[in-house]
Amino acid sequence: MRGFFLGIVVTILALAVGGYLFVRSGRVSMATTAPPLPMEKTVAEMALHASIGAAANQKDPLPLNEGNLVAGANVYKEHCAVCHGALAQVRTAISKGMFPPPPQLLEKADMMTDDPEGETYWKVTHGIRLTGMPGFQSTLSDTQRWQVTMIVRYADKLPPAAQSVLGH
Repeated sequence: MRGFFLGIVVTILALAVGGYLFVRSGRVSMATTAPPLPMEKTVAEMALHASIGAAANQKDPLPLNEGNLVAGANVYKEHCAVCHGALAQVRTAISKGMFPPPPQLLEKADMMTDDPEGETYWKVTHGIRLTGMPGFQSTLSDTQRWQVTMIVRYADKLPPAAQSVLGH
């Protein structure tokens, strides 16, 4: 029985040392131009959903109106468009060079209009490690973060005044 447990400990140590040496040798490329690692997307999504947790259930406390959408469009244009795009504009060089590529939140294919408001707000507030997505908790007010959340949530239903701010 003692040999069995010793075998388990040795196996775990061998895997840990092997993993360390694999990473240390440079075989895990951190280049944004490298292909994704096996299961990278799956592991990242699991970690992100676990981090967001119950925050996804939060609801936007601001009223859905043109004033908040225009204010959100201004914040989006200033802080988000360089990576996530604007209406009827080509992707920026910054966006093209990022890994993973940031979703173009105002294009039909990448809109996140079905995502829970609390999830989007959490991402805007805290950012997402190793993606280039910064957290705006210390640079945008709570109201501004909810207004940007509103833009993302209603990207397919923006009034003309908000569309005008976003370049359409």
